[in-house]
Amino acid sequence: MAQITAAMVKQLREMTDSPMMECKKALVEADGDMDLAVDVLRKNGLAAAAKKAGRATNEGAIGAYVSEDAHAGALVEVACETDFVGSNPKFTGFAARVAQQVADTEPADVETLLASEMDGETVEAALTELIHVIGENMKITRFAVRKPQNGAISSYIHMGGKIGVLVEFAFEKPETASAETFKTFAHDVAMQVAATAPICAVREDVPQDVIDHEVSIYKAQAAESGKPEAIQEKMAVGRLEKFYKGCVLTEQEFIKDSSMTINQYAAQVSKELGDTITVVGFDRLERGENNN
Repeated sequence: MAQITAAMVKQLREMTDSPMMECKKALVEADGDMDLAVDVLRKNGLAAAAKKAGRATNEGAIGAYVSEDAHAGALVEVACETDFVGSNPKFTGFAARVAQQVADTEPADVETLLASEMDGETVEAALTELIHVIGENMKITRFAVRKPQNGAISSYIHMGGKIGVLVEFAFEKPETASAETFKTFAHDVAMQVAATAPICAVREDVPQDVIDHEVSIYKAQAAESGKPEAIQEKMAVGRLEKFYKGCVLTEQEFIKDSSMTINQYAAQVSKELGDTITVVGFDRLERGENNN
């Protein structure tokens, strides 16, 4: 009897997109022969998934979920083969269900998510069944989840699932979450993230290596001017400030009203609601960007 290792089980699962336990059983039955194990899976009703494994999954959709109280939210990317299936209601509905599962269970990784129970079966089993029904290879590739302590979550899905956004806000008054003014603001900010793809919410969150890289470029550009070093330093600082205004969400011009920044928009809504609203952070998933 051949020894069935975890690596063998993983390899068969990657080849067939079949449930992990089914892969292990198939390998035991096939005495470790990978090709025979694939046949076992096909005979056991997993043929569709096995035949479609290995096909490119460059299309798909981002699913989003936000709880009714806006205290939890999640995004999930589910990949498939064609744009046609990516817009199929069964496919997008599955992505939304999995997003809720992510928000409810906060899995550590995709493997944990696949093994979790959703509606009486594992997420992996539900995914395999969808492969059978729709007829394309599919994969859950990544997810994001947020659960603020004092604040709310807003989501935005752009172009039928091509881009998904979660934005986390903090404030003091619980009633702020249900105020229509706040909801409009939160939606606007999520839409801003989808449209402009900022790298972070506040300048303090810009990675130091990114700052160092930008500064080195700006200093080199300033040196080309031939001006005194003091002037060159000011030129570099000025260009760094311009960089922040372009890539930091709260410092960007609001796309629907260029007369104010997102920070100023937040201050305006805060004043109207008698609260202090801040943008804590965001997640932005774009379909297939990890394939580039």
